[in-house]
Amino acid sequence: MAMVPLSSPLFAWPKVYHGKSGIRVSCFSNSTSEPIEARKPKVFDNLFLSLFRNKMVQETGWDSEKPGYQGLIEVAHRLTVSQDNSKTRDASVRILKSLFPPLLLELYRMLIAPIHSGKFAALMVARVTALSCQWLMGPCTVNSVHLPNGSSLMSGVFVEKCKYLEESKCVGVCINTCKLPTQTFFKDHMGVPLLMEPNFIDYSCQFKFGILPPQQEVDDALKEPCLEICPSSVRRNEMNHNMDAHKCPKA
Repeated sequence: MAMVPLSSPLFAWPKVYHGKSGIRVSCFSNSTSEPIEARKPKVFDNLFLSLFRNKMVQETGWDSEKPGYQGLIEVAHRLTVSQDNSKTRDASVRILKSLFPPLLLELYRMLIAPIHSGKFAALMVARVTALSCQWLMGPCTVNSVHLPNGSSLMSGVFVEKCKYLEESKCVGVCINTCKLPTQTFFKDHMGVPLLMEPNFIDYSCQFKFGILPPQQEVDDALKEPCLEICPSSVRRNEMNHNMDAHKCPKA
């Protein structure tokens, strides 16, 4: 049976437009960046936040008294500081796994991930991530990333200004509850390699589905100093002025 090339419109993810008559879907796009215009009603955002927070509370055994997103951030901090980095990352992977039916993850890894050497799966998860995670990260777009073989693929997600990083004010929370466990989750449990490149200056973040991350020993993101806005960083700098004091101890 002849294989359908990934450039075929059959593999183009639908673009969603809002109009007076409802929603229009188009499967054709040659752009290198696709704004994700379709937004879920806020009630779904609140449901996702509540579900995610409850899973995090189950792992920490503690909940914040603050409501909404601010409470979620406090629980994320507790998850980070209450144990060593390795245990925090493992707990975060378990949280991500618990959000999906186990059979769904296994079927995706076995049946979808191998199609066209993983490219189709990377395209799919990029679009689902951009559509379903704006409540957590903020506005984002699907964009093109360069693959190791020299080709490009619309399997990237660019987060303009990550709300999770901005609100947590912590490199360690970003690295240990988001970047590293998310990379592990997609690779090990969905069969899709992922490289996440957070920018600790402007708080943007680039997801690159279909690309393996570097070894942790050479990952520049893990060598980042504490953010100037991090409350813990301010206290450490007042007590200790050596260079090591500036590196985030939880990264």
